[in-house]
Amino acid sequence: MADSFLILAQAGAGSPLGTFGFLAVLVAIMYFVMIRPQQKQLKEHRALLAGLKKGDDVVTSGGILGRIHQVDDSTVTVEIASGVRVRVLKTAVSAKGTVPVAAAPTAPSADKKEDK
Repeated sequence: MADSFLILAQAGAGSPLGTFGFLAVLVAIMYFVMIRPQQKQLKEHRALLAGLKKGDDVVTSGGILGRIHQVDDSTVTVEIASGVRVRVLKTAVSAKGTVPVAAAPTAPSADKKEDK
């Protein structure tokens, strides 16, 4: 019985170089799958914020669509409707894009009758 424990203790260790290699491969996979794409996305967002200027159509992280009226060091004034301006942090601007023009409300058609 004592001989079997001795044999098992000698056989189970493995190579420390293999363990180090496994950890190195695991760190490399984590870098290319998680860290690198996040750094690339952060770099693109910083470039977007640096390129903001008056007249750009933007979308904030809260989903507000508007046109930039004024750009300061850390804030942006966004016009969300005619004469309605909102100050937001520059970091809250998530994307540039075109602001869709709202369609004019249409009158109810004569074909539809409401039941009362």
